[in-house]
Amino acid sequence: MHLIFFDLDGTLLNDASEISSFTKETLILLSEKNIAYTVATGRSMLSAKNILEGHDFALPQIYNNGVTIWDPKNLQLTLENLLSSAEISTVIDAAVSVGITPFVHAIDYNHHYVFHPATRHDVEKDLIDKYFSQSDAKLLSLDALSINSQVTNISMIGSADAVGEMWRKVAMHENLTAYSGVALEGSQFRWMDVHHCLANKGAAVTSLKAQLGASNIICFGDSDNDLSMFALADESYAPENAKDEIKKSASAVIGHNSADGIAHFLRERFSL
Repeated sequence: MHLIFFDLDGTLLNDASEISSFTKETLILLSEKNIAYTVATGRSMLSAKNILEGHDFALPQIYNNGVTIWDPKNLQLTLENLLSSAEISTVIDAAVSVGITPFVHAIDYNHHYVFHPATRHDVEKDLIDKYFSQSDAKLLSLDALSINSQVTNISMIGSADAVGEMWRKVAMHENLTAYSGVALEGSQFRWMDVHHCLANKGAAVTSLKAQLGASNIICFGDSDNDLSMFALADESYAPENAKDEIKKSASAVIGHNSADGIAHFLRERFSL
């Protein structure tokens, strides 16, 4: 049994952060051939919801770089390697010290919560107004964060210098790991996402491989957080736009995400 895992941003999605019509048709062709596929993304369920809606992703899905697995068929939520209270405090204190607002993400079966202190910069306010406030997330003051909150990750956005300093602070903590990249808001800004160090896509892929009885794992990805699943995949493919390290780790480099590279490859690979 083939089991395909798609990263989303920079991989399955085009530059408008959408699944193109051509890619959608390709996913339908995969389903008609009974070729199993799902997603393994750094995004939260909240941020992926509208993107995946209507595209028939029926198998368990990996979010938050492996912290969250959601089974839409059985309505089952699995959470692994959540952040502890001490780790949460460490990240919050570090973010505040460099002038960045931390957005603490927590989840349960009914809601996605985002806890945060007062914002400091316009780019943070825009993030709330244009994204969080338009989503299903419950926005709450950081003071409302409970010791029982199931915190999956802490995200932030800020100047490249501030995020770089934050990166160095996180790197000093043995239980934390972080991913970062250029923000959509402009090259002068960077986003950053902090998780527990044991959370990774590879561990979640291994779990689903056993659960679904797959024999051949095929992974697609473009960034650092995809390396853990590339390491265990039978086949791994990086789009042309991927980071150099990812390309070196892949079985092969295929077409650019903006040109439906994944879809074109799949049509040839499986004679769709």
